[in-house]
Amino acid sequence: MSLLAVWQLVGSVVHTREAGAMERARGIFAAERSLHVVSEVDVQRLVLPHAWLVEGVDRFYAYAHLNGMAVFLVLMWWRCREVYPALRLTVVLSTLACLLVQIVPVAPPRLLPDLGFVDVALVRGESVYGPYGTGLSNQLSAMPSVHVAWACIVAWYLWWNTGPLIRWAGPTHLTLTVLAVVATANHWWLDGVVAAGFVALALAAGRMTPWRTVRASPPRSPSGSSSPRGLAPSASSPASSSPAARS
Repeated sequence: MSLLAVWQLVGSVVHTREAGAMERARGIFAAERSLHVVSEVDVQRLVLPHAWLVEGVDRFYAYAHLNGMAVFLVLMWWRCREVYPALRLTVVLSTLACLLVQIVPVAPPRLLPDLGFVDVALVRGESVYGPYGTGLSNQLSAMPSVHVAWACIVAWYLWWNTGPLIRWAGPTHLTLTVLAVVATANHWWLDGVVAAGFVALALAAGRMTPWRTVRASPPRSPSGSSSPRGLAPSASSPASSSPAARS
């Protein structure tokens, strides 16, 4: 609930500080070109000719973000409760960092059609944002991508804390998320890079935090002591002082 309140606050601040959002977005686009990164426009051109693929990435962007994180958190709480405190801290710190940076407005690629981008969700009539300047969601918070940040968290914790049947779901989810946010023109490549950096810092902070782990009490022996099962009785126990034990 606290993160939701921060998100709403950021949205209200950005809506009143729109100046420079388009210029910053163009600066990111130019920086990526100078680094010879594959253009987001080229990724869109590979997807747009295939209606089924456009629908897939659009719906993945709309539904996999919150729903995927909810399922992931329940799974980790149920199966890996010992790492849940560190996971919770990672989510809070990385999300808070992303939201605070989003106070500086940056336009997403879909708001720059002159560069060749297409707002595929708006064209299909299924945009979660609606036309620019309308709707409830903040549309100038492209940098960094909370979608990618959460997908990085899912990938990391599933890979290191689950079995072989589940762990591959994490990297798969991350890959699909990155492709979805780029193919729908909702984020720049650098939005995801910055988000991943925040997640790495949050993970480092979690490693430095001394978590209290609840441990089960060792089983008690018939004599009432709490010696772990399978260990020989101590020299002071009745068994060791009996005549049979001394012979």
